[in-house]
Amino acid sequence: MMFLALPSFLVQTHISAMPVMVAVLCCMAIAYRYYSAFLAAKVAVLNDARTTPAVKYNDGQNYHPTNKWVLFGHHFAAISGAGPLIGPVLAAQFGYMPGLLWIVIGVCLAGAMQDFLVMAASLRRDGKSLAQIAFTDIGKTAGTAATIAILFILVIALAGLGRVVVEALGGKDTGFPAKSSLILPAGAVATPKDNVLEVPAGTTLSWNEGKSTAMFDEGFRVRASSFVTTGGAIALPAGAARLTPGSSWGVFTIAATIPIALFVGLYMYKIRPGRVIEASIIGGALTLAATFVGGWVHGHSIGRFFSLSVMQVTWAMAIYGFVASVLPVWVLLVPRDYLSSFLKIGTIGLLVIGVLVANPTLHAPPINHAFLGGGPVVGTSNSIFPFLFITIMCGAISGFHALVSSGTTPKMVRRESDARTIGYGAMLIEGLVGVVAMVAASTLDVRDYYAMNTDLAKVPAYNERILAVAGAGGIEHVGDYERLTQESLRGRTGGAVTLAVGMAHIFDEATRRFGAKAGTALDAMWKYWYHFAIMFEALFILTTIDAGTRIGRFLLQEALGKIHPRLAQTNWWPAAILSTVLIVAGWAYFMNSDQFSTIWALFGIANQMLAVIALAVVSCWLVNEGRARYLWVTALPMLFVLTTTSSAAAFLLSGQFEGIRTQLTNPSGPARSAALFASSLQACLILAMLTCTAIILAAGVRRVWNVVIKQEPARRGFEPVVVS
Repeated sequence: MMFLALPSFLVQTHISAMPVMVAVLCCMAIAYRYYSAFLAAKVAVLNDARTTPAVKYNDGQNYHPTNKWVLFGHHFAAISGAGPLIGPVLAAQFGYMPGLLWIVIGVCLAGAMQDFLVMAASLRRDGKSLAQIAFTDIGKTAGTAATIAILFILVIALAGLGRVVVEALGGKDTGFPAKSSLILPAGAVATPKDNVLEVPAGTTLSWNEGKSTAMFDEGFRVRASSFVTTGGAIALPAGAARLTPGSSWGVFTIAATIPIALFVGLYMYKIRPGRVIEASIIGGALTLAATFVGGWVHGHSIGRFFSLSVMQVTWAMAIYGFVASVLPVWVLLVPRDYLSSFLKIGTIGLLVIGVLVANPTLHAPPINHAFLGGGPVVGTSNSIFPFLFITIMCGAISGFHALVSSGTTPKMVRRESDARTIGYGAMLIEGLVGVVAMVAASTLDVRDYYAMNTDLAKVPAYNERILAVAGAGGIEHVGDYERLTQESLRGRTGGAVTLAVGMAHIFDEATRRFGAKAGTALDAMWKYWYHFAIMFEALFILTTIDAGTRIGRFLLQEALGKIHPRLAQTNWWPAAILSTVLIVAGWAYFMNSDQFSTIWALFGIANQMLAVIALAVVSCWLVNEGRARYLWVTALPMLFVLTTTSSAAAFLLSGQFEGIRTQLTNPSGPARSAALFASSLQACLILAMLTCTAIILAAGVRRVWNVVIKQEPARRGFEPVVVS
């Protein structure tokens, strides 16, 4: 494999993070300075003499000329969802080096280029969406296929993003290995009450007839139909589950950012118009204060109102997504995204500085041979090729970004030259986010990483290999982390909790460089570092949820407008509400339709297939604009992403067909019907995405052939502007 041919100094067992971070920053700086300049001057041909859609159609609601840096914040907040944070954490299962290479190479040559050129194309097409550009630059058939594909893909993408928040904040029940038992520490007594057992710290989980064990340094609760104690061991019956409470601290902190964003919006646009710096300082200070107040809420009786179950978190996100997408952009969307980006970029900056100062050791192996063919985090059978490239998507290249770059952002760009900073620059920052996430996850000890990312019920299948990767059994600190963060961490799959612990670990090591003697005080800061990190992650995701829902609403209204013209009017409330309800209902359903690894893989395939569609549309736009000689810029990344994503789609599709066959042999009942419906629906969605993509690619190839080979007239969207 390509990763095995790396220089020895890059694949030694343990290296420090600082040299890695410096190398990444240098690569990204060079890419922005030279490659983005080439794209702006030669490929997109930006010219500030042209009037942008924001100026031409300024209506104060959807079209609104916006300050470049405020819009940079909105755009970055909208595109930077769970992908660049969670994908690298999950892909650390394969080792840190494959993921780092894919992020850096992918973002410089593919991801940032796609975002930039899609935005440029939308600016030249009056701020039209990607689907509308497909109609204009390829044809009616491709435009229709693009509309259908984007709607399906958008719903799945939002479901995948939202599932990360659900996994991090929602309370849930976690199963145990079959025929397992709990061995209490010497002298400890546990008495069940209402079928719930309070298990003390130091308890050992035993399975495989006592041949395999795992010790819990933290206490927890177990619910079961019955408990049978024999000689100090408590047998766990089928259906026994560990009760993991919801994070009241995290939920309160994130909920508090909504009224804060509303206030910031009023402050910037009504109370003190144009006072962006003042609003930023006030909003940032209030958000940080919310993190500390969340600690008080967590320890107070009021905290029970914020300790939500998985389903309650889902409903809360659905309500938020609906409200945020129908309000005017200046009320909540822009100020929340700007406030979020202010905190996001600031936090990423602090993390980069923290890595440089603390220079932590990367404990994860550079290449993890034990799990290259699949494992507990990404999926049992999901091998490094092709699943590395769909597990890490948004940090390298993301089709979802094409919707933002052609949906909301072009409607707010004041000058064409702003598109380089906003389009290419924001995506580079997202790539840096992915690198920081990979570093944060890799600084954790191997056993800690897998303890947080492996369901308890799956521990027996992977325990021996995890211990082998850790080396001499390794050391586990999850109990210490639970004490420091005041949260339940073991078995919290999804990557969000692991990343938060990794970030807290970096902040802690950096501050200890300057205050090593204040050990007790620094230990007390752990819970604030952790919950700030959780808020940081959730802000990434929720700003994408509100922007994505709004984009879906616009796209669905465009489609419904072909049934009745009134339904396409974005300022007609009945149409806006109907389309928003349909989009929200779709992603809210898929959010909890299957286990996390399946939802994330489906999200990855959908997201990257959308990148293929976006690059195909931009390729045709370039040809129509008379710049076919630069077709290689978009075509080469498109072919690579098409190869990796279609391979993953074929693998996942075969798994869904196998699931359908298995369910058909099971006895009939509600569980079988639900599983059969979920597998069938997911299989149909994958087939629909593949079919639509194939139609668009075929139409795109035909369009390029007709213009380049047959010399048909190009469909220009503008006339050249000559500046005297």
